[in-house]
Amino acid sequence: MVLVQCLLWAALWVCQAIAGQCPKECNCSQKPPINRTEVDCYRQGLKTMPAKLPEDSWVLRMGQNQLQTLPAKLLQGMPQIESINFEHNAIRSIHPQAFSGASQLILVNLHGNQLTRLPRKAFQGLSRLRFLMLGQNHFSSIKPGAFYGLHNLSDLDMPLNDITSLPPNVFQALTALRIMDLAFNKIQKLSSKSFTGLSKLYFLNLDHNSITDIPQGTFKPLSGLQMLIMDNNLLGTVNAASFEGLGNLQELYMRNNGLGKLPKDIFKHTPKLTQLALSGNKLKSIDVTSFSQLPGLREVFLHGNPWSCDCRMKTFLHWLSQSKANLSPFGTLRCVTPHRNKGRTLNSLKVLDLQCKARGL
Repeated sequence: MVLVQCLLWAALWVCQAIAGQCPKECNCSQKPPINRTEVDCYRQGLKTMPAKLPEDSWVLRMGQNQLQTLPAKLLQGMPQIESINFEHNAIRSIHPQAFSGASQLILVNLHGNQLTRLPRKAFQGLSRLRFLMLGQNHFSSIKPGAFYGLHNLSDLDMPLNDITSLPPNVFQALTALRIMDLAFNKIQKLSSKSFTGLSKLYFLNLDHNSITDIPQGTFKPLSGLQMLIMDNNLLGTVNAASFEGLGNLQELYMRNNGLGKLPKDIFKHTPKLTQLALSGNKLKSIDVTSFSQLPGLREVFLHGNPWSCDCRMKTFLHWLSQSKANLSPFGTLRCVTPHRNKGRTLNSLKVLDLQCKARGL
């Protein structure tokens, strides 16, 4: 009985200690087995950081407040802090020393603010940081040195910004990066050094940008990449050199671009492809030699292209009927030309339907 009373008094003392340190605008709690404090100041209308926070804080949630700036040493006095969430505030600027002293940080969430730039070496000293979320801000560019010191970062999220280009070597410091999301930006140009240093990257999302071409060597540093998403861009042509270095790529998505032709050697640098999405382009026919380079191909999406169902379609149609890959349903693959086959599905065609009138075809 005495032991039970002691335990109850000890628990009450801990709760009182936490309550005594906790700002009135926030809720503080501890959950076993980690006997450190989680501080929740979510949606409290705060315009500045609370004056005093528990010294043993390890999680700080400040989402959906009205903060406009992150001052120098804002986490001073919380040496064990590992996770901070500032999503959906109105943060416009970060002091170069904002995170100074917070060497245990693992996650920083700044999604949904009004940031236009990152100070050079803003994250210096955060050698344990693994997750950095910068999506839905107003970045138009990324300056070299912005990610200095983040050699253990594994996940960088920067979708829904206004980034127009990726300067050479801008990600060079991120040698442990595994996932990068740059979707819904305004990227127009890539260079052969845009992804220097990212040999461990396995997922890259470039969906919904304005990329018109892939210069030779662009993806050469990405020897570990397994999934590449380039849907909804402005790609008109690609060639084998476009994918040089992607020997471990397994999934390639290029839906809703302007691709009109695929060279026969297009996939010679990507022999491990298992999933390929080319729907919504301008393909009229495909040289099936290109698919012979992909023995492990399991899924192919080809619907939404303006197929030309003449004699050039014969080998492709034969490949479609024989392939073991999971294909776009034949009913979704329709002829646009010539006029006699317009509107017909590929699975309804016979060899005699695939004629060419022009001499030499």
